Amino acid sequence: MSIAALDGVRVIELGAGISAAFCARVLADYGASVLKIEPPDGGDLVRHWGPFPGDTPHPEKSGTFLALNAGKRSITLDVGSPQGRELLFELLADADVLVENNPPARMRDWGLDYDALAGRFPRLIMVSITPFGQTGPYADWKGYDLNAFHLTAAGSRYCGAPDREPLEHGTFSADYYGGYVGATWALASLFAQDELGGEHLDVSCAEAIAASFTGCQNIGDFAQNGTIAKRTGVGMALAAPATILPCRDGHVWMMALETAQWKGLVHAMGDPEWARLELFDSMFTRAQNADLIYAMMTEWTAGLGKQEIMDLCQANGCPSTAVYTIGDAGSLAHLHERGYFARPEHPLLGQVRILGAPVHVPESPGGPASAAPLLGQHNSEIYRDRLGLDDTRLAALHARGIV
Repeated sequence: MSIAALDGVRVIELGAGISAAFCARVLADYGASVLKIEPPDGGDLVRHWGPFPGDTPHPEKSGTFLALNAGKRSITLDVGSPQGRELLFELLADADVLVENNPPARMRDWGLDYDALAGRFPRLIMVSITPFGQTGPYADWKGYDLNAFHLTAAGSRYCGAPDREPLEHGTFSADYYGGYVGATWALASLFAQDELGGEHLDVSCAEAIAASFTGCQNIGDFAQNGTIAKRTGVGMALAAPATILPCRDGHVWMMALETAQWKGLVHAMGDPEWARLELFDSMFTRAQNADLIYAMMTEWTAGLGKQEIMDLCQANGCPSTAVYTIGDAGSLAHLHERGYFARPEHPLLGQVRILGAPVHVPESPGGPASAAPLLGQHNSEIYRDRLGLDDTRLAALHARGIV
């Protein structure tokens, strides 16, 4: 019988968009009880982003919201009002973690910044995820995911052709990285909570991207040699083959840098005479002749499917990979066999398919225990059963737009 790794951990999520929701979803996947607090007037803005079934907007059917908020409960509460904050304080009294991604100035205006909360809730672990962090000249700047991404030089370094303008990255990379960092450090803090009490985790999405995308090699090269690395477009400038090539049904990522990998690729291609030259045994020499090599390789890839190419290459020790589409990935047997897709039951949509937990823990497999909640679905459970509000008071709060 599996045991949820975070069983008994209570999490309050107070935010909007991607980063806080994803951070709390990771915790919920492993058994934490996550209570999502949403504004009474429309809920989390992600409810209105879509994609929607049939492209018909509906606040309970957003694919993004369903994916980010599976396994949680939802209440509506205006924490900007004094009465709303008092109710939040009651909820925080027995919470272990508060996850939020609001602008620091807004949290200060609400009296919900860590300095204000720490004295009242000394065991509270507060995870604050923002584009630029809680301190520094940019802390109170208006910013979003792509602002954080491009602040790190990641766009200049990786996205686009070398002789063209940089391209936006998309996919909320900075927010998702920030969410992962927040969840990881929340876990570390939970281990020490009984001995050390609460603490404030200041997560900058920009710094999470910098550490992952532009740190190490890029920063080290600049610090030691003054070299400013820039994007190379498709492929690598100093080694080959490492590029995307067309094939019969799409594209493949062809990579064979080590000598053994190159020889494996040559064998997969049928040992063409041109590829046997000793000149091409070095990945650096191959890079100097990349235009020729890629043209000859394309003659081979054009006649085969991407899965066929990948299977041939893998069988010969060459780590080339099919460039899958979203449709390909969604039906990939490898992911299905690993149980990566979850199918919780939603009250309006029936069974929905979303991604499961990305880390497999043998004794606690993880994944969402339920579908994403409807807006305010758990108001009665939390306000009546947990906080003890009677119908008269709850009706009055509802009439004033506080819940």
